[in-house]
Amino acid sequence: MLTTSSPKMTEDATLNDDEETKIDSKWGYIALTHTLPWFHKKGVEMEYDEYAHMTKMLRQGADSARGDDTSKLKALIAEWVNREFNPDHRVDPDDKHSRGFINDACGRLLCPAEFDWNNPVVKAGIRDRSEGYIVTDMSFPAFLYDKYQTNPDDLEEGLFKGKILLQAVFTSPSSAKDIEGDGDGADVIRNNRLAKKSFAGVKVKKHVRFALSSVNSWRSIDGDFDYIQFWRTIVNFFEKAPGREAHRRVDKLLEWWTRKVFGRSHRDNLSNTAKANMSVNALARQRAQRNDAAFDSP
Repeated sequence: MLTTSSPKMTEDATLNDDEETKIDSKWGYIALTHTLPWFHKKGVEMEYDEYAHMTKMLRQGADSARGDDTSKLKALIAEWVNREFNPDHRVDPDDKHSRGFINDACGRLLCPAEFDWNNPVVKAGIRDRSEGYIVTDMSFPAFLYDKYQTNPDDLEEGLFKGKILLQAVFTSPSSAKDIEGDGDGADVIRNNRLAKKSFAGVKVKKHVRFALSSVNSWRSIDGDFDYIQFWRTIVNFFEKAPGREAHRRVDKLLEWWTRKVFGRSHRDNLSNTAKANMSVNALARQRAQRNDAAFDSP
């Protein structure tokens, strides 16, 4: 989220946004200046019109990137859903009108966690937008959950472990087989706190829901579903965990994501004997022995 005011603006300038939006803007600005270290200095030196033009260009770049993401996922989501569920009515990669709750497979993934999509009453109620079955951002969609199933007595169980989320992070048609184990990269579990601040999955979650829906063009509010509030809910889950145990569970979830995306480090599991026999240490030992032998020779 880009800042909407120039650093040159006075302290008397007021914002019409609510307090939560102000906080989001603050964190958005901090993230932006970390990504673009030159941004603040350059902004201070600019006149307001120049600053406004720069932020406009940055927004256009962000919109273009989002368009690329949604366009890519549009086709990939269709392939993944068809492969995962093999529905009678296949999801057309080029037509979003066949998606959403009208499609049984997409509807199963979009169904709120508190409902059972297999129940014909629930399915009809959601499709007809009947009272008691209105789908809003106040419900977690099933696609966020491991195996797309929820435990009504523990709605945190399996949350944010949905297979389709990992596929979207990798954004590769072959990722279905890649995500069954851990990733292959370096272990960055120690960066959990940083990961929490810039959790890329938040953006992915919004794009996945949009790709599953029948809406053709991106909008912040899709009928009864507010994507901005959905984003805030997910961020708050990680940032505002209530208490030590909840923070511990969040850290474990971030570690799980880190292993899935970057891989697990087995370095700490190596024995001293194994380390000593590795070529770097073995070579150092051999060089030292040769040096000692040369020193001791007449």
